[in-house]
Amino acid sequence: MQVILLERVAKLGQMGEVVKVKEGFARNYLLPQGKAMRASDANIAAFEAKKADLAARNDETRTEAQRVAETLDGATFVVIRSASDAGALYGSVTPRDIADAAIADGFQVERRQVVLTAPIKELGLHEVSVHLHPEVEAKITLNVARSAEEAELQASGRSIQDLAAEEDAAAEFEIAELFDDIGSAGRDDDEGGRA
Repeated sequence: MQVILLERVAKLGQMGEVVKVKEGFARNYLLPQGKAMRASDANIAAFEAKKADLAARNDETRTEAQRVAETLDGATFVVIRSASDAGALYGSVTPRDIADAAIADGFQVERRQVVLTAPIKELGLHEVSVHLHPEVEAKITLNVARSAEEAELQASGRSIQDLAAEEDAAAEFEIAELFDDIGSAGRDDDEGGRA
């Protein structure tokens, strides 16, 4: 099916281009979202007549998106989730969760603007892309933790696994010292018995 793009669509083309797409993609995504219209002689003529208005509206929305991206880019958001001791989440963090975290911090982000390359299924810091406009993208950091204290720990560059390893090492050291003390006490008793 031939369609005229009404805005830039990633991996497809720029505004005003006539491109060939599969019928389902056009019917289910491009046409209902207002990103394209069927390429007929009447629609091409209508597009040419309102092309200047579409270009002006696109420039206006891009400028607004760039303004938002300046404040959003590099921001860190905390998402609290339950997880196992190994750091695996019970479930995953969705684009809706990320959008809700951004909205809670005062940013206007829709879930469809959040792009995850892979599902977030473990604790830690994760970089996420937010497409505010087809031509404007911001990168945010998502701090997934079990508690606010754990989120602060991760933000400082340490993970809960590092803390657990340090606690295990300290416990092993205390046990080794205890056995050394018991061993030396036993040697003292042996020497005292011989004298």
